[in-house]
Amino acid sequence: MGAGFVAFLLGATGPALLVYQAATNAGYPAAVIDSWFFAIYVGGGLLSLLLAFLYREPICGAFPIAGSALLVTVLGGYTVGEAVGAFLVSGVLVAALGFSGVFQSILERIPNEVVMGALAGILLPFGIEVFAILPGEPVLVGAMMVAFLLFFRFARAVPPALAALVVGMVLSAAGGGFDLGDVSVALARPVLVAPAFDLGAMFSIAVPLTLLALATQNAPGIGILRAGGYRPPVNAITIFSGLGSVLTAPLVGNGLNIAAPMTAVCAAPEAHPDPARRYVATVVQGLLFIAFGLAGATAVSLIRALPPALIVCVAGLALLPVILQSLRLSVGQPRHALAAGAALLIGASNVTLLGIGSAFWAIVAGVLLARFLGQDSSEAK
Repeated sequence: MGAGFVAFLLGATGPALLVYQAATNAGYPAAVIDSWFFAIYVGGGLLSLLLAFLYREPICGAFPIAGSALLVTVLGGYTVGEAVGAFLVSGVLVAALGFSGVFQSILERIPNEVVMGALAGILLPFGIEVFAILPGEPVLVGAMMVAFLLFFRFARAVPPALAALVVGMVLSAAGGGFDLGDVSVALARPVLVAPAFDLGAMFSIAVPLTLLALATQNAPGIGILRAGGYRPPVNAITIFSGLGSVLTAPLVGNGLNIAAPMTAVCAAPEAHPDPARRYVATVVQGLLFIAFGLAGATAVSLIRALPPALIVCVAGLALLPVILQSLRLSVGQPRHALAAGAALLIGASNVTLLGIGSAFWAIVAGVLLARFLGQDSSEAK
């Protein structure tokens, strides 16, 4: 139960703030944001429960964290309907890959170093922004960074980003920057949004969202389970992720997948000495996700009351481990280093070409460059 609670905290702190940032940057109304939270948390929780009871393995369902970070930068150029259309197409693509059984073969054709490079480029601005806002909010941001480092060093059982969030909320409340009077207690009221299909949104949102969900969440999550002695059903996981994404897309859900970091917590020996009992941690995580989603309106009002600097800082700190891992698995590898570096720089550039965002071009350029240079090129070594 403790492992399930920690896994829930991993998905309900930094990732929740990313979704809120993406929605507010795009100018979406409160009702849409509430529905978005309901879709991804209730949907992710139900996915956890489904996989846990069907396969008795600690497979944690969630939403694409890297994809949510991508949306922070690209969503502003599209209407809610166009975003829903892209989310829907992404879900169809994921489900189709699961039904066809070609998920693994497609990933093998796209160098992992390139995908990780594109991911690092997408996430890098979030880490940079933490230091960019430090001069303007030295006490708040500095204290949060210190709390993050202390818990990272001495109390890893507690997510360091959560410690930073708590410290930031306390300081903000003491300074009058966080008023609990603005927080409302209410259940989520999901809304249905008709999809609209825009070609630019397909390439800027749907395609990168699909690749990031499968390559940065499902694939490593499956690897974690296999390393723990489990036999995860790869195609079934992909199919359920895709179908769940299709069902939640009209509620403004940006997709469902299994969450690698949360799965790592629930599948660890610390969760339970008996591997056959560790799926209970996933059940706890799933139930907490559902509860959080049902109270989505309250969660959104709580986030809305937070100072912007606190939101930026927590999001950057929460993504820091992912940024470092992405750098290590991209430009830190001897193979395809140059192609991964190009993907990183293009992904970080936030450039738009032919109405298509940088995440798509980062992956395309990286794949083409990797093929041109060859696996064993001297430049990559």
